[in-house]
Amino acid sequence: MRYRQLGDSDLEVSEISLGSWLTYGGGVARDNAQACVDRAFELGINFIDTANVYARGGAEEFLGEALASRPRESYVLATKLYFPMDDENRGLSREQVLKQIDLSLARLRVDYVDLYQCHRYDEETPLEETMEALTEVVRAGKARYLGFSEWTAPQIKAALDMVPGVEKFVSSQPQYSILWRVPEVEVIPLCRENGISQIVWSPLAQGVLTGKYRPGEPPPEDSRMASQGMGWAMDRFRSDDLLAGVQRLQPIADGLGITMAQLALAWVLRESNVASAIVGASRPEQVEQNAAASGIELDEETLAAIDEAVGAFAVRDPTARA
Repeated sequence: MRYRQLGDSDLEVSEISLGSWLTYGGGVARDNAQACVDRAFELGINFIDTANVYARGGAEEFLGEALASRPRESYVLATKLYFPMDDENRGLSREQVLKQIDLSLARLRVDYVDLYQCHRYDEETPLEETMEALTEVVRAGKARYLGFSEWTAPQIKAALDMVPGVEKFVSSQPQYSILWRVPEVEVIPLCRENGISQIVWSPLAQGVLTGKYRPGEPPPEDSRMASQGMGWAMDRFRSDDLLAGVQRLQPIADGLGITMAQLALAWVLRESNVASAIVGASRPEQVEQNAAASGIELDEETLAAIDEAVGAFAVRDPTARA
């Protein structure tokens, strides 16, 4: 496993990180989830990403149990806030920031998180209020660093303009994959100039880039796309034309002696501004296969072949929303 510095922070994070959206504390049985976490540590994965809203606190509670026996300094822990926890608790107001960090820390059974992230931008709360509250959290020792997910370039710039009056963001968490290239246009260039790294979600396009979904065929019964609880997140990747294009990546991966998933992860990691690719896993074998993508380097010929296979299906419009 290779490691990269997270923005301007002193955190070194594994190139492959373990996420918990739709999986831990919810869609995946607890024993399987624990086995995935244990295998991740064995493979050198040190970065765990979650959010308060995942399984309505269930993912954080699971991780609190799963990580309890491990030394706190042995892993980098990230969580988020913004989405509704119930009818009354949502957003990035000062009240919510200060309330939700304490609730997250209690569920995670830790005194601090390494990275506290705004899960989205809050149009209903002044940015100054949010940034000042997040700064309080850092200065109280409850979070070491701050990040955001799915903010636009103007929103990022507005927060940067408040520094040094407030703590500076060190990470951005966008959707980014061979099929979703939106961050390349505005977000990555701005972040690169300002010491902000990307930690990308859905680098496998919800599993589509593994090649397991074939055009004209129903999804495998045990797959995310077939799941009532998880399949809703995959609607944009269901078209037969797109799935046929993805199948054209198979010979490219075969020629390199790697899996399609490893090809897709190596593709996002070719971008130096990406510190880590977040992967979900329901079985330890998936963690192993994903972790093996760290260190794979793709040459220009391979990158051109990938674009020829699926470039026409890639979303690049900076106004598109994940």
